[in-house]
Amino acid sequence: VQLVDSGGGLVQAGGSLRLSCAASEGTFSSYTMGWFRQAPGKERDFVATISGSGLSLYYASSVKGRFTISRDNNKNTVYLQMNSLKPDDTGVYYCAADVDGLGVGLVLSVSDYDYWGQGTQVTVSS
Repeated sequence: VQLVDSGGGLVQAGGSLRLSCAASEGTFSSYTMGWFRQAPGKERDFVATISGSGLSLYYASSVKGRFTISRDNNKNTVYLQMNSLKPDDTGVYYCAADVDGLGVGLVLSVSDYDYWGQGTQVTVSS
């Protein structure tokens, strides 16, 4: 499975961005998907996850109420809508796919994901 992240960029604080992650193959609806971010010199942190059906969602407390994860299984794509962006949201954002869980549950741990996108840079200026 190849994942291609896109949609990052430079935005002022308070602005919005929409990230996309397209999967190249496989039964996309059976993958739990997640978004993570990594700031310079820091570990990769969980942002949001969505079940295969799209009915179950979970967010990191730092983004809840500002970010929305969604998916379109017909397009093999997962999205991350980011609103009210803050400078602390700056980092490289990665999407990830867990294929072993058959898309049933939610996955929060980096080590539980099987495939990763290449990352897309998000920079929020103050």
